[in-house]
Amino acid sequence: MFTGIVESIGEIAAVTARGGDRELRVVAGGMDLAVVKPGDSIAVAGVCLTVTHLDGQEFRVDVSGETLSCTTLADFAPGRTVNLESALRAGDPLGGHMVSGHVDGIGRLLERRVDGRSGRFGFEAPALLARYIARKGSICIDGVSLTVNEADGVRFGVNLVPHTLAVTTLGSLQPGAAVNLEVDMVARYLERLSQPA
Repeated sequence: MFTGIVESIGEIAAVTARGGDRELRVVAGGMDLAVVKPGDSIAVAGVCLTVTHLDGQEFRVDVSGETLSCTTLADFAPGRTVNLESALRAGDPLGGHMVSGHVDGIGRLLERRVDGRSGRFGFEAPALLARYIARKGSICIDGVSLTVNEADGVRFGVNLVPHTLAVTTLGSLQPGAAVNLEVDMVARYLERLSQPA
């Protein structure tokens, strides 16, 4: 479980094919890996991945074919920067919202504009996910917990304050960029509970 509060911007150091899967080697940037051990989870661009190996300020994770099929990780190459967050521990503050790291689909940035010192970003979600995105609800974009400002059909908008623009990869996004989306988990469970058994 995660909060969507990014700890560090890391960088993909290597991508290695492993059968139908891939292994990523990630430079952790400013993330403290002293408390991380193999088997722990780290959210990489919003995707919950299991650490398999640690080496100084680098860690390795395996990415399954399923994950490659429904996230932006299939397009990752060395040099790509990524948002990183270690798993929530008992007693940690919950500054964002409850995030599982189980990406629901890929969205696309349609537009961005300056709004005072902040940035207003407009995204398009896959049609099957749009129903879960509500005004003033929560959305996780590339591992960043954000509040939805408006939602209209498959389009929705968020506001990024200067801090978020500076300490996450979202600040460098340009229109057309693909992003990992995780909708609010409560909305998913409510829909499932409302269906007949």
